[in-house]
Amino acid sequence: MWKASFRKHILQFKFDAGTSRGVLKQKEAWYITLQDEQHPEMEGIGECGPLKGLSIDDLADFETQLSQICQQLTGPNSLPELKAFPSLQFGLETAIRDLQNGGGKKIFDNDFYSSQATIPINGLVWMGSKDFMTSQVKEKLQAGYRCLKLKVGALDFDTELEIIKWIRNEFPENEVQLRLDANGAFSPQEVHEKLGKLAQFKIHSIEQPIKAGQEEQMASLCINSPIPIALDEELIGIKSKKEKLALLKQIRPPYIILKPTLLGGFAETDEWIQLAEEQGIDWWITSALESNIGLNAICQYTFEKTKGREAKPQGLGTGSLYFNNIESPLKVKDGTIHYQKEKSWGNLP
Repeated sequence: MWKASFRKHILQFKFDAGTSRGVLKQKEAWYITLQDEQHPEMEGIGECGPLKGLSIDDLADFETQLSQICQQLTGPNSLPELKAFPSLQFGLETAIRDLQNGGGKKIFDNDFYSSQATIPINGLVWMGSKDFMTSQVKEKLQAGYRCLKLKVGALDFDTELEIIKWIRNEFPENEVQLRLDANGAFSPQEVHEKLGKLAQFKIHSIEQPIKAGQEEQMASLCINSPIPIALDEELIGIKSKKEKLALLKQIRPPYIILKPTLLGGFAETDEWIQLAEEQGIDWWITSALESNIGLNAICQYTFEKTKGREAKPQGLGTGSLYFNNIESPLKVKDGTIHYQKEKSWGNLP
């Protein structure tokens, strides 16, 4: 028999994290803990962390739903249907895998967990003042990153162009890859002009240049854009395999961005990967502001899905965002992330 419980944790950002949807100062997380009554010394832990204004399970009764699910969970045969609650699905999948693997934060049995294998990651540069963004860029480059992801769309566009121009003047395309994330900030009327101006700086890709839900405009953009398009928010809330395939066939993006917390966990992300590869669409995996509990699970999953493939920077560098993150063996160094197995985990709050 399983026993399930949960606790809430408010993560506090070290700085005002700017996006085109607003400024983030804190992030809510709930931790599911599973115990097997036959082995009470072991517990599996998973993180549920819907993003405000973005996750389909960002609901007023989220904690009530979580409480009900914990009451229902008595074992593997009592798993509820959770397509309407993707972050709960992700947290539950993580907790189950952790418990089944002995309760040591091993979610997937691979060399990332056991042998300090590394995953290349991009350095995330948040929106803010020109000086703030420039300082972040310098910090990331000094730390060994060779792929930067810049949030764009909230500042004056000319200022953003100046920052990107400065980066490219200092670091050519063969030294630093530049990815952009607009979070849907550009209107369909202005997007072509803005992409044209950005393209001169040899941009690898841009995530979600226009808001999700404009499939015809996005499909046209993917054909005509001078910068390859990556879908992100467009994938959220698409639940069935048929709907996923229809979206990919209609828009035909060069890339999709996969966030297990927003998509419904590992099995749902597996399905997106399968369908994308069948359509010749490339992908990478990104965390969604989880604490180190969720980030650890996503890192192990990412290594599992990318081993044997061409190394591509993944979006997994968010562990240092918070004052009060949970201490973990995750270590970012020289533009990569790895797991220091000899280091202990901190306690849950």
